[in-house]
Amino acid sequence: MRNTIAVAGNMIIDKIKLLRTFPARHELTGILSVEESLGGAACNVGMDLARLDPSLPVRVFGVAGADADGDKVLRAFGAFPNIDTSRVRRRGQSSFTDVLTEERGRARTFLTFGGSNADFRETDVEADALSDVKLFHIGYILLLDALDAPDDEYGTKMARLLHNVQAAGALTSVDVVSEAGDRFQRLVPPALKYTDYLIVNEIEAGKTAGLALRAPGGEIDEESVWEALRAIRRMGVSRWIVVHAPEGAWGLDENDREVFVRSAKLPQGYIQGTVGAGDAFCAGALLGAYRGEALKDALWYGAVAAACSLGKPGATEGVRKMEEALNAFERV
Repeated sequence: MRNTIAVAGNMIIDKIKLLRTFPARHELTGILSVEESLGGAACNVGMDLARLDPSLPVRVFGVAGADADGDKVLRAFGAFPNIDTSRVRRRGQSSFTDVLTEERGRARTFLTFGGSNADFRETDVEADALSDVKLFHIGYILLLDALDAPDDEYGTKMARLLHNVQAAGALTSVDVVSEAGDRFQRLVPPALKYTDYLIVNEIEAGKTAGLALRAPGGEIDEESVWEALRAIRRMGVSRWIVVHAPEGAWGLDENDREVFVRSAKLPQGYIQGTVGAGDAFCAGALLGAYRGEALKDALWYGAVAAACSLGKPGATEGVRKMEEALNAFERV
């Protein structure tokens, strides 16, 4: 019986620093507070899913550092009885990210050290560990060096891994990191040929499609969003393509029907941190897919999960059971 969601990829220690303001080059700024939490797709999405549905079997794949920070990652997973970490490998130095958040507006910048995550390979996901997996989610393309490496047959090692997962009978889901650079159109499309669900933000979708999804004034350009979704469909995603942003989420379902869901309305002063909100949205939408919900309802799952995450400074601490989250926010 396929009843497990597998979550694979980045496991990162986030060192969250609230800045008075972002400094110009060569200038100084004050750090108002420092916190530490786990980050990355495997940690955030895995723990979010475990919180959203404590009865859901979640299996984690990835490489944790063979050090104290790697121990910290596994202890955090161990707090959830429904998370299986038996397939997590231990080697190398733990990955970490400095998350720099500006006090005003909560804009974020990330400085990341690849560490053990950079050595996560397609051979670390064995076929026998997928026999009960219904849905396999991995993130992030562009932040897993060994899987971003070229492959003569599939284009990238990530594409090979996703092909192998589909061949083992599981559905695949992919997320991408918001990276500065020009690697999107080289590294993302090969993986999309073997992707059933793609859930990305407007920056990642725009760079993948080669389109600007925001107007010069910063407002979202909805027609460009739909154009990007259609362009990504042509790259091979078979089921859902989802683009999420602070304003809401846009999606194409398996029949190419266009769906839009507005973000949950939040009270003044509610937002305590934005680290992990995208992963929380992803976890909510994946839970909807797992439960067989229509895309529109799955997008609302994502919206309320993200809203819960925004209520706490860390990445996953604000996420609660899905039924509680649905009751906490009025659908708009």
